[in-house]
Amino acid sequence: MIKKVEGIIVSTVDYKESSKIINIFTQNDGIIGVLARGSKSIKSKLAATTNVLCYGIFHLNYREYNLPYLMEVDIKDSFKEIRKDIIKTNYALFLLELASGVYRHGQNENIYTLMITGLSKINENYDANVVTSIIELKLLEYLGIKPVINQCVSCGNKNDIVTISSYKGGYLCKDCVGSEYIYHIKTMKLIRMFYYLDLSKVTKLDISPTIKKELNQFIDDYYERYSGLYLKSKTFLQEYSKL
Repeated sequence: MIKKVEGIIVSTVDYKESSKIINIFTQNDGIIGVLARGSKSIKSKLAATTNVLCYGIFHLNYREYNLPYLMEVDIKDSFKEIRKDIIKTNYALFLLELASGVYRHGQNENIYTLMITGLSKINENYDANVVTSIIELKLLEYLGIKPVINQCVSCGNKNDIVTISSYKGGYLCKDCVGSEYIYHIKTMKLIRMFYYLDLSKVTKLDISPTIKKELNQFIDDYYERYSGLYLKSKTFLQEYSKL
């Protein structure tokens, strides 16, 4: 059976001497493994279309009791601007790993859409750090660990919010705050706004380095405490942010 699926390659594994197994995050079928025969050979027509970040329509031949094998790929977007920049590339690789991890937990088709939208925005030269923060915050819902951002997590007060706590899991009002770090009001507003933002319609992302640093600080700590996801690609980004 021949089937066409839209998707993006999120990881690859060498298979025998000249082939690869590619893991494709698809629009409708989740994450699937596909055999790309001979794709490691530079003479293969598949060589240029079986690498991580390849986004397109994959023509697959499904066989009983075996992995489907790849016949050809119609490229939808090569993400040229991402591939030209090592920092953008690393943000993109992190988004692939993160979205894949979250999908395996929640298996919601919206995760795929968020991932592709984020990659497209980075490719359009929007701030990769901010785009990544938006995606990270939105994905918390699919992990079932969204923080409380409409009232004080301790007493329910909707007024006099002074900070947000990763430890306590949400906003804190002036009566409930203790020794927690006091985030800038702009940071707290952005954390809430990012949950409801339609990233595909964004035309401007102009955020100061100080606010970006606070966003990263909260998100990293929150994921570490609650997500159970330990992603290798995040290490590079954390080290880069310290420079």
